Amino acid sequence: MKNSGLQYQSGLGNEFATEAIAGALPHGQNSPQCAPLGLYAEQISGSAFTAPRHENLRTWQYRLLPSASHSPYRKIEYGLIRTAPCAEVAIPLNRLRWNPFPLPLPTTPVDFIDGLMTVATNGDARLQRGVAVHLYAANQSMTRCFYNADGELLIVPQQGALTLKTEAGVLEIAPGEIAVVPRGIKFRVEIADTVRGYVCENYGAPLRLPELGPIGANGLANARDFWAPVAWFEKIKGQTEVIAKFGGHLWAYEMQGSPLNVVAWHGNYTPYKYDLARFNTINTVSYDHPDPSIFTVLTSPSETVGTANIDFVIFPPRWMVAENTFRPPWFHRNFMSEYMGLIHGTYDAKAEGFLPGGGSLHNSFSAHGPDKVSFEKASAAELKPHYIANTLAFMFESRYAFAPTKFALDATELQPDYDTIWSGFIEADIRHPTGN
Repeated sequence: MKNSGLQYQSGLGNEFATEAIAGALPHGQNSPQCAPLGLYAEQISGSAFTAPRHENLRTWQYRLLPSASHSPYRKIEYGLIRTAPCAEVAIPLNRLRWNPFPLPLPTTPVDFIDGLMTVATNGDARLQRGVAVHLYAANQSMTRCFYNADGELLIVPQQGALTLKTEAGVLEIAPGEIAVVPRGIKFRVEIADTVRGYVCENYGAPLRLPELGPIGANGLANARDFWAPVAWFEKIKGQTEVIAKFGGHLWAYEMQGSPLNVVAWHGNYTPYKYDLARFNTINTVSYDHPDPSIFTVLTSPSETVGTANIDFVIFPPRWMVAENTFRPPWFHRNFMSEYMGLIHGTYDAKAEGFLPGGGSLHNSFSAHGPDKVSFEKASAAELKPHYIANTLAFMFESRYAFAPTKFALDATELQPDYDTIWSGFIEADIRHPTGN
């Protein structure tokens, strides 16, 4: 085992160069006739070769063995994982909310891949548009490795820390942090305790920072606060099983040693992590509740400018100072569809029932907003500066309607009485001009 220590490089979208052993990176040429130290040069491309320079994603790797050296793929069971288009059931128009799904029993070993459960999908993975929303719950470290050819993975821990050992190096994330593993990058998830969280599988354009527009040069997430790993590799005896997700199915193969055998690499196609506490929240200092787009951490744009394939939005601790304003989100019907999750604490627009580890789904133009208790509380609140301290919620917001899976709709965790939180509102007492 070779390990240069858990270290990181700063900056989202940067070109990096890193080596676990001095002299492993060639100079002046990506694939010399003989790579240094007897290694194998290999390029992984995250975009078309001819993508514009500012969108071109590729990394050169220098490996103990080439990735091509493995047994034939064999199809395996894919459990509760689903991929768009998924038409198991008709898309319900009802608003939906789930309690947290249970953790696996100690007597049943479950690793990260076995513990993936798809809640909803949209778009079409083969056409590279849309996303899937998964939950994960695991109590065992992976011994195999995994890569996803259908989309990149945005991992949002809710309980317990994860160690992601990847081709590029090691990332450690805990609740309050996120990690993004690009399409095709191999990794293994190791854990010290039972874990649970959310995953957004993005079929579309790679996630990136949103444009700041009139906000200007500073605000929201800063590129320098995203961290990529330094080169790290393992050299082991025996074989490793590698699981691949492709075309909505899981496939497996065996290879000699470990696929995490990259001694050095340079490029801009790499996993990365981000601490959500570093997000610079922008909010109103006069009146009205701002649109949730002001809380966007990362976005996957679509072909329609300003209309995201997926936005990753957070609602972190923040000051509320708006005057003469209903401060929680107002009642609304959106063009965009929303899946919300809660990492910890409470969400200011819901009184109860929206729990850490749970989630809600409001599809396009499905009316929603504060429940009756939250509405009455906010309507009568003294509008002094108020700091919302104990909260971290997030939203996957997409231009495409979400299709829940049969598993999600049949789950006992689905709250059958969710609609009732909007009952009991009293009609405004206004006399109609006709006298009725």
